[in-house]
Amino acid sequence: MLSPVLEMDLDAVAAAYRRMSGAMPGVALHYAMKCNGFRPVLERLRSLGCGFEIASSNELDDLLEIGVDAAEVLFSNPVKAPAQIAHTFAAGVRQFAFDSTTEIDKLATLAPGSNVVVRLAAPDIDSDVPSEGKFGVEPDVAVDLLLSARDRGLRPYGVAFHVGSQMMRPTAWKAPLDEVAVMMDALADADVRLEMVDVGGGFPASYDSPPPPMSEYGAVIQAGLDRLPYPVRAVAEPGRALVAGAGRLVATVIGTAVRGGRKWVHLDVGAFNGLMESLETGNRLRFPVRDSLGAPDPEPCHLTGPTCDSQDTILFDVPLSPGLTTGDQVFIESAGAYTTVYASTFNGFRIPGVRVVGSVTTT
Repeated sequence: MLSPVLEMDLDAVAAAYRRMSGAMPGVALHYAMKCNGFRPVLERLRSLGCGFEIASSNELDDLLEIGVDAAEVLFSNPVKAPAQIAHTFAAGVRQFAFDSTTEIDKLATLAPGSNVVVRLAAPDIDSDVPSEGKFGVEPDVAVDLLLSARDRGLRPYGVAFHVGSQMMRPTAWKAPLDEVAVMMDALADADVRLEMVDVGGGFPASYDSPPPPMSEYGAVIQAGLDRLPYPVRAVAEPGRALVAGAGRLVATVIGTAVRGGRKWVHLDVGAFNGLMESLETGNRLRFPVRDSLGAPDPEPCHLTGPTCDSQDTILFDVPLSPGLTTGDQVFIESAGAYTTVYASTFNGFRIPGVRVVGSVTTT
């Protein structure tokens, strides 16, 4: 079996999409391409009616190749290179996020008349995968920015926020939606009526423990939308919730050693070439792991990657078969999100290949 390789089950992707869209019937889902840009995944989601969110013009080009209408794409990166604004605007993108006056200047010049969505800083973030703090402004600043955008010929279209990645608390969406309501009232006083609220991503996948039911997230979000001063179009940008559980990373043991009384299992894939979230979370993101021996009495092992960097460790105290040795295989589940897209060729080790498993086979 080819190794390392990320196996993607497209039927599992479809099931996750249907589950989430069913839990949020009033929210349009726009898949965050940064999570996994494997073309068969994009094609399956498009066939289901899913929209898309991008952070770069290269991601837009990938969508155009499968027939996605650029006018339906959300460009949610609040700070964009001028060339990327010009390229995406020329291709038909008309919705751009921003959170600064300098971005207003760029958009007014390079994407005149576009719909602009201000990025609001979400309060009370404590997600399992920290991803916030770089973008977003306070509500009063967001109001001023939208009014400034209007004065520059842009269309103040909406507000967006992001509660962080792998958010296990459905109630995290309540406070930012309440702040959106305050913004909408303030904007109404200036004769500005928003048309869209983007509740972002952060919806979790199942790793070592299952997250709350998606219906709980949908209920909190719908309640927040119902509290807004007037109806708006609601969108979300799910990523890992749609694809993480559909992926299995197949790895091969390249060696084992006993150090400090604990067995270390070295794989042909590690943090730098496929599992960067191990580093990003301080090894707290617990991927489900099993091995090809399947011994009934596993022993705790440290699971590490192939490079010479000591940081290249995936998980500590993973239960694995005692006889596991060179050439055996290890299967890392819930690996469909932020694996190959984060991967590098550090130390010369290759990025895992990606293949489809399930009802459709693609190389």
